[in-house]
Amino acid sequence: MHVRRALRASLATASLAALAAFALAGCTSDSDGEAKSPAPSGPSVLVPGLPGEENRTLSAEEAAAQQAEDDTPNSADVSYVRRMIEHHEQAVVMAELAPKQAKSTQVKRLAERIKAAQAPEIGAMRGWLETHGKAEPGEEVDGEDGGHDHAAMPGMATEAQLGQLRAARGEVFDTLFLKLMIAHHQGAITMATEVKGQGNNIQVEEMADDVVAQQTSEITRMRDMI
Repeated sequence: MHVRRALRASLATASLAALAAFALAGCTSDSDGEAKSPAPSGPSVLVPGLPGEENRTLSAEEAAAQQAEDDTPNSADVSYVRRMIEHHEQAVVMAELAPKQAKSTQVKRLAERIKAAQAPEIGAMRGWLETHGKAEPGEEVDGEDGGHDHAAMPGMATEAQLGQLRAARGEVFDTLFLKLMIAHHQGAITMATEVKGQGNNIQVEEMADDVVAQQTSEITRMRDMI
């Protein structure tokens, strides 16, 4: 996706240059007062190739045509959003146990921040699916099933681990919560990194960037708390 960003930037530059050239040509007149026709071709632009490919030189017209890049979501984008909804939902469930079961004030505050951050993100991802006409996890839209293998998501706590967390109190809860949440965050980063390389939608890439930045920071904080 970073290659596509560079490509869009180069194409945008070419498009602006082309517009300027066309505008200048349109303002030029013959001696008899008649306007000259625009030049048949505008400036060219060097476009960086994909990894392993050579750079390409595009005409202004070609650059303008490619400027409107199609970022229609592909299967990787849709799968990521569905999976991350459930991933976030489990993090919220775990965080909601902390106020009554944790001993450490730091753990309670961390859990509160996790819930405050991830609950709105769940809403945003549900809205993304609705906007693109895609089924949510456990639902069906136009014959499309939004289900997937829950256990296959990296970092997800098992039912047995969630049972242990629900039964834990005090320092035992604190330690188990931090260990499970570190693994949970690491799984989310893995998923986000994968979609950044496989997806096509800019909004999904931005959501994945946010996950990587936020949860990397929280992992560092949690490791210091153990």
